[in-house]
Amino acid sequence: MDENFDGDWLALREPFDAAARSPALAEALMEHLDEKARPRFLDLGAGTGSLTRWLGHFVGRPHAWVLADGDAELMSRAFDTMMDAAEEIGWAATWPKKKTLLLHSPHGAWRIEGILADLAATEMLPLESVDAVTCSALCDLVSERWLHALAAAMAWRKLPFYAALNVSGRERFTPPLTGDALVARGFARDQRRDKGFGGIALGAGAPAAITRAFEANGYRVIRAPSPWIIPRQAREMAQELALGHAEAALRHERRSTRQIREWAEKRADQADWGQLAARVDHQDVLCLPA
Repeated sequence: MDENFDGDWLALREPFDAAARSPALAEALMEHLDEKARPRFLDLGAGTGSLTRWLGHFVGRPHAWVLADGDAELMSRAFDTMMDAAEEIGWAATWPKKKTLLLHSPHGAWRIEGILADLAATEMLPLESVDAVTCSALCDLVSERWLHALAAAMAWRKLPFYAALNVSGRERFTPPLTGDALVARGFARDQRRDKGFGGIALGAGAPAAITRAFEANGYRVIRAPSPWIIPRQAREMAQELALGHAEAALRHERRSTRQIREWAEKRADQADWGQLAARVDHQDVLCLPA
């Protein structure tokens, strides 16, 4: 995996991720795991643990997580953030083993471990020791070949797959501005470059590709919209989102560098003045074995 993510950006987007994800799909996953007394989850590309902190509240009983990521700094930050979040709501956090964190919730302990892993190597993932695999904002980075390899490996073990926040191809900034289409085109091209998962990244094709890969292995697939809604009051998020789009577009629209930079400056000013809002469409996808 070649992509690296800044921990501050992941922290900034976390509340918007949480608001966007589909509770209905999370509940459907938990219903599927209902017979597991202590379900075990593998979270791919866990980053700072945002999905774990959100999805764990749907489990309602003792359970375990393995956070898998290739970035040691993000992994360390994930555990720090887990402890801080637990303390904020009055849960105790203990370390019964050096590499295992326990969060003591009223419904039972969350057992959390982390592994540094090359996510591109699906054959190295510890699928044999978990009951479900999850990820958030990962599948638009991977290739179709990677996805089919993961689906085949999971089908052999009949593991459910929950993939949240897959971009679905529509971003809209408000108010409209000259240059929107140019930046959107460059951003879409950037989403499709090779991100280190063995081929061209899926980008906005991720929801359909997940469906194809897992239905081919006998899974039932459920999809739900999970759009980011960035209001004008969220000035920092709106600005970072616009500047990120411009940076991505600049990699591919080099003949239009001046126009894109002017667009970025105008959007940054709008965000500063509390005038910029945005919507980025995503889909959550849940794949359940027969």
